[in-house]
Amino acid sequence: MPVSSQPRDSYNVGVICALDIERAAVEAVLDEEHGGLGKVPGDDNVYTFGRIGTHNVVIAYLPAELPIKAGFMVGICGGVWSEKTDIRLGDVIASQPDGMHGGVVQWDFGKMEKDGIFRRTRTLNKPPRPLLNAVQSLKARHHLKDSEVETHLNEIMSKYPRIAAKFGHQGHRNDELFEASYAHPAGDSCDECDRSRFVGRMPEREDSKPRIHYGTIASGDEVVKDGPTRDRITRAEGIMCFEMEAAGLMDAFPCVVIRGVCDYADSHKNKRWQPYAAATAACYAKELLGVVDPQGIEELGLVSK
Repeated sequence: MPVSSQPRDSYNVGVICALDIERAAVEAVLDEEHGGLGKVPGDDNVYTFGRIGTHNVVIAYLPAELPIKAGFMVGICGGVWSEKTDIRLGDVIASQPDGMHGGVVQWDFGKMEKDGIFRRTRTLNKPPRPLLNAVQSLKARHHLKDSEVETHLNEIMSKYPRIAAKFGHQGHRNDELFEASYAHPAGDSCDECDRSRFVGRMPEREDSKPRIHYGTIASGDEVVKDGPTRDRITRAEGIMCFEMEAAGLMDAFPCVVIRGVCDYADSHKNKRWQPYAAATAACYAKELLGVVDPQGIEELGLVSK
C-alpha cells in the first residue's frame, strides 16, 4: 500500500467499527482513500486512512494510537419500535444526551436494591461540544429538508455495484415486527413464524428512505434478543436501541454513537438487514461530518494517544 501524503497529526477524527460489515460500509463512503502510515511500535490495530468532506479520518476496530480529537462509533443495533417512535429496519439512531444520560446508558451495570428494583450505578461521558453542536445542527436541518443519507446510499451502489443486492434495502415485506411475547420457534428465518402475531404498524411507509432518530442508546455486555426483556429495559431507561460496544469506549473515547437498525432486539433477529443498516449508519456519519466545524475539532484536546 502506498504511504499517505498527509501528516499523521492531520487524522484527528476517528471512526470505530466493531464488525467487518460496519467497517466496509464506512470505507465505502470515503470521498478519498489514502495510503498507510508507519506503524507505532506495539500497536496492532489495522487502520484505513481517508477523507470525508474536509476531514481526514482514520477507521479502526479499536481506538487508534493516533492523535484523535473527535470520535464516532458507527455500526448496527437492535431497534425499539413504539407508537411514539416509529423505528423501522434500516433507520438510523444517533446518540443525543438528555437530562439523565450522556447519549449512551450501560443498561446492565448496577445493583439490585432490596425493593427488587435494579439501580444503575454508572454514568457515561458525553461527546465533545463540536460534535454535539453538529448533531443539533443536522437535526434542525432535517426539519426543513431531507437527509442526505439516501443520496449517499445511491452513491455507494453506483461506486460499488457488486454490493447493491447485499447492502440495499431488503424490502418492506421483510421488515417484520412480532408481538414481544411471541418467541421465535426455530430456524434461521421467520418463514414459519405465525403472521397473526405481527404488530400492526400504521401508516405503512410510502418509500424506503431511512428515517433519522435521536435519543439514548443502550449498551451492555449481553445481546438483547428477547422481546419482554427489551421492553422492560426500554420502560426503565427510555432508550431507542441496543448495542454492545459503546459503553466500553465512552469514558476513554467520548464519541457520537451512530447505529443502523438491523433487527428489533428480539428472538426473531437475523443477519439479513445488517449490511443495509451498516450502510445507512455510515451514510449518516458522512452527512454529520459535513456539518462538523473543522476549527472546533482542531481546538479539542486529544481523546486517544
